[in-house]
Amino acid sequence: MGVITLTTDLGHRDFYQAALKGSIISLLPDVRLVDITHEIPSFDIQRAAVMLRNVYQYFPSGTVHLIGIDTVFQEGSRYMMMKFDNHYFVGADNGIFSIILGENDAQELFEIDIMQDLRYLHFPLADILTKAACHIAKGGVLAEIGQAVEKPLKRVMVQPLIDANSIKGHVSYIDSFGNVISNISKDLFNEVQKGRSFQLHFKRNETINKLSWHYNEVPEGEKLCLFGISNFLEIAINKGHASRLLGLQQDEIIMVEFLER
Repeated sequence: MGVITLTTDLGHRDFYQAALKGSIISLLPDVRLVDITHEIPSFDIQRAAVMLRNVYQYFPSGTVHLIGIDTVFQEGSRYMMMKFDNHYFVGADNGIFSIILGENDAQELFEIDIMQDLRYLHFPLADILTKAACHIAKGGVLAEIGQAVEKPLKRVMVQPLIDANSIKGHVSYIDSFGNVISNISKDLFNEVQKGRSFQLHFKRNETINKLSWHYNEVPEGEKLCLFGISNFLEIAINKGHASRLLGLQQDEIIMVEFLER
């Protein structure tokens, strides 16, 4: 039984999500469908890529991750299938594959070649991408329904600015608890820190100068920073909504300053 995950911006209000799931079940009745999220902001491929990069490895090898972000047909559209880290990703070639890959290479990369009458191509997510996802979930070979390509459309996430004594990053994601996740990775932090103490600066002249291991390490209502499940530097408030209480929003600048001993 194949596993297909769903990451979309379809929300829960309209019929689109149900139509998507119905089209998959019609093709593959025994499929195991898992909703990652349907609450990605419309067309926000960066947010979707961050979500998938943090979650895909928790699924078994061979899982198919169907990406329903910015899939509406337009002239020159390409729809892609990618094998990476023994997982499969299916979606529009709008830059999201390159963000998921980062500096890595895909194991396999194919443009989907499923014939469709373009006059009736109103919902490519269900009309094309679900067919490809189900084909893969049944054990099908990518080359049977696609043409090999060398590279996906390139789109790069904004990277932190670094020098010998600081890292300047930004807020890349705010989760449902209000935790503020930056684009500063644990590896980058350790590389620049070199064992030194630090001060994390952000909006309202707030600072934090200690890394925590978990959220309950400080009293309730106190702010902290840590490397959470994503392995990116995170600002949080124990039992509180850090984004709202600290005034931190998407793309806000944060700065880590390392202090000489």
